[in-house]
Amino acid sequence: MLDFLKGEIADLSPTTLIMELNGIGYELNISLQSFSALQNQNSCKVYVHEVIREDTHQLYGFTEKVEREIFRQLISVSGVGANTARMILSSMSSDEVRHSIATGDVVSLQSIKGIGAKSALRIIVDLKDKIEKVSDNSQIFKQVNNTTKKEALSALEILGFSRKQGEKVIDKLLSVDSSLPVEDLIKQALKLL
Repeated sequence: MLDFLKGEIADLSPTTLIMELNGIGYELNISLQSFSALQNQNSCKVYVHEVIREDTHQLYGFTEKVEREIFRQLISVSGVGANTARMILSSMSSDEVRHSIATGDVVSLQSIKGIGAKSALRIIVDLKDKIEKVSDNSQIFKQVNNTTKKEALSALEILGFSRKQGEKVIDKLLSVDSSLPVEDLIKQALKLL
């Protein structure tokens, strides 16, 4: 089983990465998250998940281990295949997927193409306990800055921005600098919205 590949980027599109490694070209299916992370790079290291069936052999590549782990948990849910899991991770960041599942946010999951109400509920029910075990540093900063985040979100909502839109921007800003005071967080978020 492959764990990761490290080599030159031969070709990159929003859904596919062709990686050359020792004269062999590996085609990997990627999410938009990984595509964004790989742009403007000549070489990379991607974590791999293999899907082997009697009619196909596919590789899925991820720039972060956390994204691969969430992908694996998503495909463990009945009715969620590899392409659906990739669509979820292309529509939402790993943190947003975790947050939606942990809080039981059916609406966010339903907003993704190919995910209906039943699928969204099944994902939440099956993964709610498991998803909290997937950990990285972003979970820590979310807990530490919960009050700051709530105050900034409230301010953005009062200014007319949607909660989902504001949350994305605030999470991104806090991942860069988790010590931002509320005022600076709101100012920087307004520049990005």
